[in-house]
Amino acid sequence: MSILPPVRKDRIISQLPQCFSKGAALNTEDEFHGKVKTACQQQRTGTVGRFKISKVIVVGDLAVGKTCLINRFCKDVFDKNYKATIGVDFEMERFEVLGVPFSLQLWDTAGQERFKCIASTYYRGAQAVIIVFDLTDVASLEHTRQWLEDAMKENDPTSVLLFLVGTKKDLSSPAQYTLIEQDAIKLADQMKAEYWAVSALSGENVREFFFRVASLTFEANVLAELEKSGARRIGEVVQINSDSNNMHAASKKKQTKCCQ
Repeated sequence: MSILPPVRKDRIISQLPQCFSKGAALNTEDEFHGKVKTACQQQRTGTVGRFKISKVIVVGDLAVGKTCLINRFCKDVFDKNYKATIGVDFEMERFEVLGVPFSLQLWDTAGQERFKCIASTYYRGAQAVIIVFDLTDVASLEHTRQWLEDAMKENDPTSVLLFLVGTKKDLSSPAQYTLIEQDAIKLADQMKAEYWAVSALSGENVREFFFRVASLTFEANVLAELEKSGARRIGEVVQINSDSNNMHAASKKKQTKCCQ
């Protein structure tokens, strides 16, 4: 019997959310991977959906809007009174993706230098990294390289999904936005990250972005589970064949000895 309440209706994902821009995304598919859809239909998702929680860390400079971004999605609020995060904080968000329960643990880390050592201890084990910058502050975009480097010291770069997110879109003038977005897309390409531009104040693209993060993280988890289960099956076959060959060889050796 489940002790958790049903997933909220506005957290149900039945189709792969589209990327912000196909020119700024690694995955440009319109649908979930075929193997993932089949596994979900056949309820072969392994630990995903039972007790799997995916860790997502949110990093970036002080006051770029990391906490506001998370609060807009998780609580649908925007607090104009800025309060710096001390150390780390986190929110848990539950989804249902292709009929399978799935949870994201969103870690909101401090951007202040004096708390960096504390926050970095929580980087390990992330399955997705969201690097946040302020669309009205070019320096915050330049600093994302260092934030990514710090996050990757604690994680395997080959198994982490990366997102480069520009906040405060509502405060950026069209001309300013166009210029910084060009640089951001180039940087995202170098990072192998997916680029998004959002506004926590208005809520623009916030829901779409986090649905995208949840969906791609879910897909990566299911594919990893399928790969592991496939490896186990292959390993069992190899072991069985190996045992059979050994038994056959032993039997043949025994027969040869008897005939001598």
